[in-house]
Amino acid sequence: MLIVFIFSLPFLLTSQETEVKAFSDQVIQHGATGEDVIELQARLQYLGFYNGNIDGVFGWGTYWALRNFQYEFGLDIDGLAGEETKQKLISASEYNKQYVREQINKGKDFTHYGGMDMEKQTKEKNPSPNNQGQETEQNNAKNNAKEEDLEPTAVNVPQGFSQNDIKLMANAVYGEARGEPYQGQVAVAAVILNRVESPSFPNTISGVIFEPRAFTAVSDGQIWLTPNEKARRAVLDAINGWDPTGEAIYYFNPNTATSDWIWSRPQIKKIGKHIFCM
Repeated sequence: MLIVFIFSLPFLLTSQETEVKAFSDQVIQHGATGEDVIELQARLQYLGFYNGNIDGVFGWGTYWALRNFQYEFGLDIDGLAGEETKQKLISASEYNKQYVREQINKGKDFTHYGGMDMEKQTKEKNPSPNNQGQETEQNNAKNNAKEEDLEPTAVNVPQGFSQNDIKLMANAVYGEARGEPYQGQVAVAAVILNRVESPSFPNTISGVIFEPRAFTAVSDGQIWLTPNEKARRAVLDAINGWDPTGEAIYYFNPNTATSDWIWSRPQIKKIGKHIFCM
Protein backbone atom coordinates (compact mmCIF):
# COMPACT_ATOMS: atom_id res chain seq x y z
CA MET A 1 0.00 0.00 0.00
CA LEU A 2 2.90 2.33 0.69
CA ILE A 3 4.17 1.98 -2.88
CA VAL A 4 0.76 2.80 -4.29
CA PHE A 5 0.56 5.92 -2.13
CA ILE A 6 3.99 7.17 -3.17
CA PHE A 7 3.14 6.92 -6.87
CA SER A 8 -0.40 8.28 -6.44
CA LEU A 9 0.61 11.49 -4.68
CA PRO A 10 2.68 12.92 -7.57
CA PHE A 11 -0.11 11.96 -9.95
CA LEU A 12 -2.63 13.92 -7.89
CA LEU A 13 -0.37 16.94 -7.73
CA THR A 14 0.24 16.84 -11.47
CA SER A 15 -3.47 16.55 -12.17
CA GLN A 16 -4.21 19.58 -10.00
CA GLU A 17 -1.39 21.62 -11.50
CA THR A 18 -2.51 21.01 -15.08
CA GLU A 19 -6.17 21.76 -14.39
CA VAL A 20 -7.41 24.66 -16.48
CA LYS A 21 -7.59 27.84 -14.41
CA ALA A 22 -10.60 29.98 -15.26
CA PHE A 23 -12.20 32.76 -13.22
CA SER A 24 -12.37 32.96 -9.44
CA ASP A 25 -15.41 32.06 -7.35
CA GLN A 26 -16.72 35.64 -7.16
CA VAL A 27 -19.76 36.88 -9.03
CA ILE A 28 -18.45 39.43 -11.55
CA GLN A 29 -20.63 42.53 -11.86
CA HIS A 30 -20.63 46.11 -13.10
CA GLY A 31 -17.92 48.16 -11.42
CA ALA A 32 -15.59 45.20 -10.84
CA THR A 33 -11.94 45.34 -11.92
CA GLY A 34 -9.06 42.91 -12.23
CA GLU A 35 -8.16 39.53 -13.70
CA ASP A 36 -11.68 38.12 -13.71
CA VAL A 37 -12.91 41.06 -15.76
CA ILE A 38 -10.01 40.72 -18.21
CA GLU A 39 -10.93 37.07 -18.74
CA LEU A 40 -14.63 37.94 -19.04
CA GLN A 41 -13.94 40.61 -21.67
CA ALA A 42 -11.55 38.35 -23.59
CA ARG A 43 -14.02 35.46 -23.71
CA LEU A 44 -16.89 37.74 -24.73
CA GLN A 45 -14.70 39.26 -27.46
CA TYR A 46 -13.63 35.78 -28.58
CA LEU A 47 -17.32 34.97 -29.14
CA GLY A 48 -18.05 38.28 -30.88
CA PHE A 49 -20.20 39.89 -28.18
CA TYR A 50 -17.68 42.50 -26.95
CA ASN A 51 -15.74 44.90 -29.15
CA GLY A 52 -14.34 47.30 -26.55
CA ASN A 53 -10.91 47.40 -24.95
CA ILE A 54 -9.83 44.44 -22.83
CA ASP A 55 -8.83 46.59 -19.87
CA GLY A 56 -10.11 44.77 -16.78
CA VAL A 57 -12.77 47.39 -16.03
CA PHE A 58 -16.38 46.15 -15.98
CA GLY A 59 -18.12 49.15 -17.56
CA TRP A 60 -21.40 49.41 -19.42
CA GLY A 61 -19.95 48.03 -22.65
CA THR A 62 -18.99 44.82 -20.84
CA TYR A 63 -22.37 44.76 -19.08
CA TRP A 64 -24.42 44.85 -22.28
CA ALA A 65 -22.11 42.40 -24.05
CA LEU A 66 -22.65 39.99 -21.15
CA ARG A 67 -26.42 40.42 -21.28
CA ASN A 68 -26.43 39.72 -25.02
CA PHE A 69 -24.36 36.58 -24.38
CA GLN A 70 -26.79 35.44 -21.69
CA TYR A 71 -29.73 35.99 -24.01
CA GLU A 72 -28.22 34.12 -26.93
CA PHE A 73 -27.20 31.16 -24.72
CA GLY A 74 -30.53 30.85 -22.92
CA LEU A 75 -29.29 32.03 -19.52
CA ASP A 76 -30.94 34.34 -16.99
CA ILE A 77 -30.39 37.86 -18.33
CA ASP A 78 -29.09 39.80 -15.34
CA GLY A 79 -25.73 41.21 -16.45
CA LEU A 80 -23.98 39.24 -13.69
CA ALA A 81 -21.29 36.64 -14.36
CA GLY A 82 -22.27 34.00 -11.82
CA GLU A 83 -21.34 30.34 -11.78
CA GLU A 84 -23.68 29.21 -14.58
CA THR A 85 -22.73 32.10 -16.87
CA LYS A 86 -19.01 31.57 -16.26
CA GLN A 87 -19.26 27.85 -16.99
CA LYS A 88 -21.10 28.57 -20.24
CA LEU A 89 -18.41 31.08 -21.22
CA ILE A 90 -15.66 28.56 -20.44
CA SER A 91 -17.29 25.83 -22.51
CA ALA A 92 -18.03 28.13 -25.46
CA SER A 93 -14.73 30.01 -25.73
CA GLU A 94 -10.96 29.81 -25.31
CA TYR A 95 -8.73 32.02 -23.17
CA ASN A 96 -4.96 32.36 -23.51
CA LYS A 97 -4.19 34.22 -20.28
CA GLN A 98 -0.47 34.56 -20.91
CA TYR A 99 -0.96 36.03 -24.38
CA VAL A 100 -3.65 38.47 -23.25
CA ARG A 101 -1.58 39.70 -20.30
CA GLU A 102 1.52 40.13 -22.46
CA GLN A 103 -0.35 42.28 -24.97
CA ILE A 104 -1.93 44.44 -22.25
CA ASN A 105 1.48 44.92 -20.57
CA LYS A 106 2.92 46.02 -23.92
CA GLY A 107 0.24 48.73 -24.11
CA LYS A 108 -1.56 47.24 -27.10
CA ASP A 109 -5.26 47.40 -27.93
CA PHE A 110 -7.14 44.28 -28.98
CA THR A 111 -8.96 44.70 -32.27
CA HIS A 112 -10.30 41.17 -32.03
CA TYR A 113 -9.35 38.48 -29.56
CA GLY A 114 -9.64 34.99 -31.01
CA GLY A 115 -10.66 33.77 -34.43
CA MET A 116 -7.56 34.93 -36.33
CA ASP A 117 -3.77 34.80 -36.27
CA MET A 118 -2.38 36.22 -33.04
CA GLU A 119 -0.29 38.90 -34.75
CA LYS A 120 -3.50 40.31 -36.26
CA GLN A 121 -5.44 40.49 -33.01
CA THR A 122 -3.81 43.57 -31.54
CA LYS A 123 -2.54 46.94 -32.64
CA GLU A 124 -0.35 49.64 -31.14
CA LYS A 125 -2.28 52.32 -29.30
CA ASN A 126 -2.42 55.37 -31.55
CA PRO A 127 -5.44 57.48 -30.59
CA SER A 128 -6.50 60.26 -32.89
CA PRO A 129 -5.77 63.65 -31.30
CA ASN A 130 -9.11 64.95 -32.55
CA ASN A 131 -11.28 62.48 -30.68
CA GLN A 132 -9.08 61.15 -27.89
CA GLY A 133 -10.47 63.53 -25.29
CA GLN A 134 -14.05 62.93 -26.38
CA GLU A 135 -13.67 59.15 -26.30
CA THR A 136 -12.01 59.26 -22.87
CA GLU A 137 -14.82 61.41 -21.50
CA GLN A 138 -17.47 59.09 -22.94
CA ASN A 139 -15.77 55.97 -21.58
CA ASN A 140 -15.37 57.52 -18.13
CA ALA A 141 -19.02 58.50 -18.10
CA LYS A 142 -20.10 54.97 -19.02
CA ASN A 143 -17.83 53.30 -16.48
CA ASN A 144 -18.85 55.65 -13.66
CA ALA A 145 -22.58 55.54 -14.37
CA LYS A 146 -24.95 54.13 -11.77
CA GLU A 147 -28.10 52.14 -12.44
CA GLU A 148 -30.33 55.11 -11.67
CA ASP A 149 -28.43 57.17 -14.26
CA LEU A 150 -30.12 55.11 -16.96
CA GLU A 151 -33.49 56.58 -16.06
CA PRO A 152 -34.41 59.59 -18.21
CA THR A 153 -34.56 62.80 -16.16
CA ALA A 154 -34.65 66.49 -16.93
CA VAL A 155 -30.86 66.66 -17.01
CA ASN A 156 -29.82 63.14 -17.98
CA VAL A 157 -31.08 61.27 -21.03
CA PRO A 158 -29.21 58.18 -22.34
CA GLN A 159 -26.84 58.82 -25.24
CA GLY A 160 -28.41 62.09 -26.34
CA PHE A 161 -31.96 60.81 -26.78
CA SER A 162 -34.57 63.36 -25.78
CA GLN A 163 -37.26 62.72 -23.20
CA ASN A 164 -39.79 62.84 -26.02
CA ASP A 165 -37.85 60.15 -27.93
CA ILE A 166 -37.96 57.83 -24.93
CA LYS A 167 -41.63 58.54 -24.19
CA LEU A 168 -42.61 58.05 -27.84
CA MET A 169 -40.67 54.78 -28.07
CA ALA A 170 -42.29 53.55 -24.85
CA ASN A 171 -45.71 54.37 -26.32
CA ALA A 172 -44.85 52.43 -29.47
CA VAL A 173 -43.49 49.43 -27.55
CA TYR A 174 -46.54 49.34 -25.29
CA GLY A 175 -48.95 49.72 -28.20
CA GLU A 176 -47.21 47.14 -30.37
CA ALA A 177 -45.95 44.54 -27.88
CA ARG A 178 -47.38 44.88 -24.37
CA GLY A 179 -48.47 41.24 -24.45
CA GLU A 180 -45.03 40.01 -25.53
CA PRO A 181 -42.26 38.70 -23.25
CA TYR A 182 -39.78 41.30 -22.05
CA GLN A 183 -37.21 40.34 -24.70
CA GLY A 184 -39.91 40.84 -27.31
CA GLN A 185 -40.56 44.37 -26.07
CA VAL A 186 -36.85 45.19 -26.13
CA ALA A 187 -36.78 43.73 -29.64
CA VAL A 188 -39.49 46.11 -30.90
CA ALA A 189 -37.57 49.07 -29.44
CA ALA A 190 -34.40 47.77 -31.10
CA VAL A 191 -36.12 47.62 -34.49
CA ILE A 192 -37.07 51.30 -34.15
CA LEU A 193 -33.45 52.19 -33.37
CA ASN A 194 -32.17 50.02 -36.22
CA ARG A 195 -34.46 51.85 -38.64
CA VAL A 196 -33.16 55.22 -37.45
CA GLU A 197 -29.65 54.01 -38.35
CA SER A 198 -30.73 52.58 -41.71
CA PRO A 199 -30.57 54.78 -44.84
CA SER A 200 -33.86 53.24 -45.95
CA PHE A 201 -35.84 54.92 -43.15
CA PRO A 202 -36.23 58.35 -41.56
CA ASN A 203 -33.31 59.26 -39.27
CA THR A 204 -35.35 60.33 -36.25
CA ILE A 205 -37.40 58.39 -33.69
CA SER A 206 -40.61 60.26 -34.48
CA GLY A 207 -39.98 59.96 -38.23
CA VAL A 208 -39.62 56.18 -37.97
CA ILE A 209 -42.63 55.67 -35.72
CA PHE A 210 -45.00 57.90 -37.68
CA GLU A 211 -43.91 56.79 -41.12
CA PRO A 212 -47.13 55.89 -42.99
CA ARG A 213 -48.23 52.26 -42.48
CA ALA A 214 -45.09 51.44 -40.51
CA PHE A 215 -46.66 50.44 -37.18
CA THR A 216 -50.11 49.04 -36.45
CA ALA A 217 -50.26 50.88 -33.13
CA VAL A 218 -50.13 54.21 -34.98
CA SER A 219 -52.86 53.15 -37.42
CA ASP A 220 -55.29 51.95 -34.75
CA GLY A 221 -54.51 54.61 -32.15
CA GLN A 222 -52.92 52.35 -29.54
CA ILE A 223 -49.78 54.48 -29.77
CA TRP A 224 -51.55 56.92 -27.42
CA LEU A 225 -52.15 54.40 -24.63
CA THR A 226 -50.21 55.19 -21.47
CA PRO A 227 -47.15 52.90 -21.37
CA ASN A 228 -46.16 51.01 -18.23
CA GLU A 229 -42.76 50.93 -16.55
CA LYS A 230 -41.89 47.66 -18.27
CA ALA A 231 -42.18 49.25 -21.71
CA ARG A 232 -40.00 52.17 -20.61
CA ARG A 233 -37.33 49.81 -19.24
CA ALA A 234 -37.38 47.91 -22.54
CA VAL A 235 -36.70 51.16 -24.40
CA LEU A 236 -33.77 51.99 -22.10
CA ASP A 237 -32.34 48.50 -22.53
CA ALA A 238 -32.47 48.89 -26.31
CA ILE A 239 -30.96 52.38 -26.23
CA ASN A 240 -28.12 51.10 -24.08
CA GLY A 241 -27.17 48.42 -26.58
CA TRP A 242 -29.32 45.32 -26.15
CA ASP A 243 -30.60 44.12 -29.52
CA PRO A 244 -32.20 40.66 -29.24
CA THR A 245 -33.17 40.77 -32.92
CA GLY A 246 -29.74 40.59 -34.53
CA GLU A 247 -30.15 44.01 -36.23
CA ALA A 248 -33.60 43.40 -37.65
CA ILE A 249 -35.48 46.28 -39.31
CA TYR A 250 -38.83 44.53 -39.72
CA TYR A 251 -41.05 42.27 -37.64
CA PHE A 252 -44.50 40.77 -38.05
CA ASN A 253 -46.99 38.44 -36.42
CA PRO A 254 -47.34 35.38 -38.70
CA ASN A 255 -50.84 34.74 -37.35
CA THR A 256 -52.18 38.11 -38.45
CA ALA A 257 -49.89 39.30 -41.28
CA THR A 258 -51.75 39.88 -44.54
CA SER A 259 -48.83 41.14 -46.66
CA ASP A 260 -47.15 38.66 -48.99
CA TRP A 261 -44.17 41.02 -49.17
CA ILE A 262 -43.29 40.73 -45.48
CA TRP A 263 -42.94 36.96 -45.84
CA SER A 264 -40.29 37.54 -48.50
CA ARG A 265 -37.95 39.30 -46.07
CA PRO A 266 -34.96 37.26 -44.77
CA GLN A 267 -35.99 36.01 -41.35
CA ILE A 268 -33.60 36.19 -38.39
CA LYS A 269 -35.50 34.76 -35.43
CA LYS A 270 -38.83 34.52 -33.66
CA ILE A 271 -39.33 36.15 -30.26
CA GLY A 272 -42.72 35.62 -28.67
CA LYS A 273 -45.34 35.95 -31.39
CA HIS A 274 -43.22 38.14 -33.68
CA ILE A 275 -40.82 37.09 -36.44
CA PHE A 276 -37.91 39.53 -36.88
CA CYS A 277 -36.33 39.98 -40.27
CA MET A 278 -34.16 42.13 -42.54
